[in-house]
Amino acid sequence: MPKLPGCYQYFDKTGEIIYIGKAKNLYNRVNSYFVGDKKDSPKLQVMVPQIVRVECIVVNTEVEALILESELIKKYKPKYNILLKDDKKFPYFLITDEEYPRITVVRKANRNMQKGKYFGPYTDSRAMYCTLEMLGKIFPLKKCKTPKFKSRPCLYYDIGQCSAPCQKLISSEDYKKILKDVELFLSGKQNELLKILEEQMKRASDNLEFEKAARYRDSYNDIKKTMEKQKVVSENTRINQDFIGIVKSDSLYCATILQVRQGRLINKKDFTFSHLANSKVNDINEIIQAVLREYYAIITDTEIPSKITLGAKLDDVELYEKWLSARLGKKVTINEAKSQRDKEMLLMAQNTAEFNLEQAKLKELTQIQNDYNEVGTYLMEKLNLKKFPHTIECYDISHIQGTNTVASGVYFENGMPKKSKYRKYKLKTLQKGEVDDFKSMREILRRRFKRIKSAEIEPADLIIIDGGKGQLSSVIEVMKEMGLDLDIVSLAKREEEVFLPNNKEPVIFALNSPALHLFQRIRDEAHRFAITYHRQLRSKNMTK
Repeated sequence: MPKLPGCYQYFDKTGEIIYIGKAKNLYNRVNSYFVGDKKDSPKLQVMVPQIVRVECIVVNTEVEALILESELIKKYKPKYNILLKDDKKFPYFLITDEEYPRITVVRKANRNMQKGKYFGPYTDSRAMYCTLEMLGKIFPLKKCKTPKFKSRPCLYYDIGQCSAPCQKLISSEDYKKILKDVELFLSGKQNELLKILEEQMKRASDNLEFEKAARYRDSYNDIKKTMEKQKVVSENTRINQDFIGIVKSDSLYCATILQVRQGRLINKKDFTFSHLANSKVNDINEIIQAVLREYYAIITDTEIPSKITLGAKLDDVELYEKWLSARLGKKVTINEAKSQRDKEMLLMAQNTAEFNLEQAKLKELTQIQNDYNEVGTYLMEKLNLKKFPHTIECYDISHIQGTNTVASGVYFENGMPKKSKYRKYKLKTLQKGEVDDFKSMREILRRRFKRIKSAEIEPADLIIIDGGKGQLSSVIEVMKEMGLDLDIVSLAKREEEVFLPNNKEPVIFALNSPALHLFQRIRDEAHRFAITYHRQLRSKNMTK
């Protein structure tokens, strides 16, 4: 590997690119993957053993490497890179390159095939078409690609939504003025546009062109009303700033970008990311880099703000500032929220992202419920279960250095939580300060198995233990003592391995497997429930 900036590509044994990265020094970066301990990174533990070949592309600067990395990731979509979902499907406004340009909607900013000026992308199609409708009412640009009639204008002219350049009812100079106003509006420079419209209205009035002055007045008032609906973030109308809020849950991430232009909140953009499960090192940092690299690569240079505010410190911040500054033509700063105003705006972005995350999780839950027959059948075959897992229980232990040790049991039915059957336990057999997860798990399951043995409760079709092979073995001993024969497995957190009774080798699910996502969700719910109970007991003991 050369000690130069560039991009590196990792290939697996099938010849597929599984990861693409950038580096200021290719030798140092690539070398770092193959030396040292990878225990803290499940992602690297899974990925590195699959690498059989490395290729690199050398460039002149680290900024060039960043741009190249973005293009390569979009082209090859490696499975271990973070990808924005459907980033190429977002619509844009296109002001066409014609004698009398029109505004159209396109799904891809292809400047080679469709020449003109692009504005976007817009993640909310409904809001975009509402904007297009409003633009048609305020600015009478041409609507039709070719004239509908030879000798008269069409209906759009009659209702005031077209200036009929096809019939030479407006001069080229006046049409260009309208076009410039549209570009100012789409660029978020409404204040500047209002000043121009006010000047044009006064000039037309002074020249006794009252119909033209009335049109300028109507446009002025319509834009003024539109601006009144926008949240005022700052009285400083020179502020152009983006706030990026990011939240995560398991392998799902949501990012929201709030766009402030000329001191006003004008738009928001929402993105959903899927990522490797439980990659715990620099998760949010990776997501921030993905947003910067992929989102800001697809917008036009003029839409880049002069300031980007984040909720966490960014690695390689100078590199991204240099790249965006070069595109915008002036300095772009990227930093954490410091002022009270910035903190409030960032909190708004994070709250929006949190809402979107809950919606995405709800959608995922609904999908799991709808597809549970397929998932359950897969689990039954993969884990050699005795019957279809309609009901699943999961148990977890929670304590801090042996104090206030508690356990939780959560219950899922056909892939959905049934909270009325959740159970929480205080440990009775542990001495004060004693730490023994095996002993704790044996006690909890012995208490549960007694109720099953006495027919007080029905056993679940599948029991999941949070832990590795050791926890599973200790529970199997208790089950045999009680004379029961139940399906029990354990889920180890480190590498998401599933252990079966009397089987040395773990079962490995694919990282994108719906079955693994279900297990993770059940395990995380048991963990959440146990921690909540532990905190309640700890708070109660502290107040005694």
